[in-house]
Amino acid sequence: MEKFDYIVIGAGSAGCVLANRLTANKNTTVLLLEAGGKDNNPWIHIPVGYYKTLHNPNTDWCFNTEPDETMNNRSIPYPRGKTLGGSSSINGLLYIRGQEQDYNLWRQLGNAGWSWKDVLPYFIKSENQERGADKFHGINGPLSVSNQRIKLEILDKFMDAAEEVGIPKVNDFNRGDNFGCGYFQVTEKNGLRCSTAVGYLNPIKKRKNLKIEIKSHVKCVNFENKKAIGISYWKDNQLKTVQVNKEVILSAGSIGTPQILQTSGIGDANKLKNLGINIVENLSGVGKNLQDHLMFRPVYKVKNIKTLNKKINSLFGKISIGMEFIFFRKGPMTMGASQLCGFAKSDSSRETPNLQFHIQPISTDKLIGGAKLHDFESFTPTVANIRPTSRGEINIISSDSREYPKIKMNYLSTPEDRYVAAQGLKLIRKIVLETDTFKKYSPEEYRPGIDIQDDEELVKKASEFSQTIFHPVGTCKMGNDDTSVVSDKLKVNGIQNLRVIDASIMPNITSGNTNAPTIMIAEKGADMILNNN
Repeated sequence: MEKFDYIVIGAGSAGCVLANRLTANKNTTVLLLEAGGKDNNPWIHIPVGYYKTLHNPNTDWCFNTEPDETMNNRSIPYPRGKTLGGSSSINGLLYIRGQEQDYNLWRQLGNAGWSWKDVLPYFIKSENQERGADKFHGINGPLSVSNQRIKLEILDKFMDAAEEVGIPKVNDFNRGDNFGCGYFQVTEKNGLRCSTAVGYLNPIKKRKNLKIEIKSHVKCVNFENKKAIGISYWKDNQLKTVQVNKEVILSAGSIGTPQILQTSGIGDANKLKNLGINIVENLSGVGKNLQDHLMFRPVYKVKNIKTLNKKINSLFGKISIGMEFIFFRKGPMTMGASQLCGFAKSDSSRETPNLQFHIQPISTDKLIGGAKLHDFESFTPTVANIRPTSRGEINIISSDSREYPKIKMNYLSTPEDRYVAAQGLKLIRKIVLETDTFKKYSPEEYRPGIDIQDDEELVKKASEFSQTIFHPVGTCKMGNDDTSVVSDKLKVNGIQNLRVIDASIMPNITSGNTNAPTIMIAEKGADMILNNN
């Protein structure tokens, strides 16, 4: 039977980082398992290709949430990467670290070593920043972070309008204080996606002490009493077992990681017994504390200014966009999921911004399956509550990890979240409909509709067009209370030789996009392992 020092489950945003850092020691052997396939679909590497890879069963697990009573009983598609690089291969490429206070709160919750000053060195370590190095940014890391290669007048005008209502222009959202409006930076290099597979895995994949297995679906972690001794996984419909000398590391993400823990006998004992699973450790918090950012997508028509709708809808426009990318690596094909970012407060009582804007110079009725853009000039200034108080959970329905778990989000289950949603939508209205900047463009609210003024009605209507920003976190939370799953060393409570290193360990979601924080968690986790912490 094969034996490795470390087994890393999941070659995604965290797993590729771990494979790189752990195999830097030539005497350390690592098995990296990925349930998806190679990242050789060309649309993975073209930035705007997420429109082709999301909801594509070859590159996306294509989960769906359970019907959500807080959102008009909607079930929504829930993408997760099914390829080397994981969700960093199909995400919107947006590089946001979160706010200083996010990490200081983690520390206040009892997680030593996770304050902003503790984690900043790992953000810097991971980064190859196009703008150069300073006290917040690095240039020697594997993850390329670049300026966007597109500028549009409609986006600049939104910045001007936001400034009119007191939201200043900024050019760097990654210094710990995010208040303001400006262009996102993206995880690209020379106009192509820099996933963790591209940045961290490709340069080291031929190391003799690293074995990469794709299309390998983990069944469970194996234990001797309460010590992880290896794993079992399916490869080509055959069940294989490998052993571990030091540690099994779960990096399968906020859906996959709790699912594997539960099928392995770690979770809420009462639920697992009903599925005939032998209990290894009763940890009721496994799968709980699920948090995400819900994006509301209002659409505004404009006149006398161009968006990208008509250009993308025309054959000539498509050809010119393609040529711009092929010859210059610029233009719409290099776009991240959004171009302009904003952070603001829903009301003056907030100490730090609790709303995030993603401004897109396009609009459509739905995001799935290559939906056609509107045939009029319009744009989508989305808004999300980035510190939600609603919590969901992940629960398996079978002892077989190949069966999808139930993903219950409860997105708008608290009065606080419904209030913040309404305030966010009204702030967008103020920026677009009440500023001098936009007056000359005759803005018109296409949806949800200016006739809807009541807060509750506004949230209810806007829920019909809301969408996840694909930021699930928190399902194996770090801490020391009864619902915690891992310690601040990321070790699973009550278990030897088992760690969780991915976004599921976040006790509270970061205030912004979650890919950069996940990579930071992996950098820090790798350091802990290498230093025997």
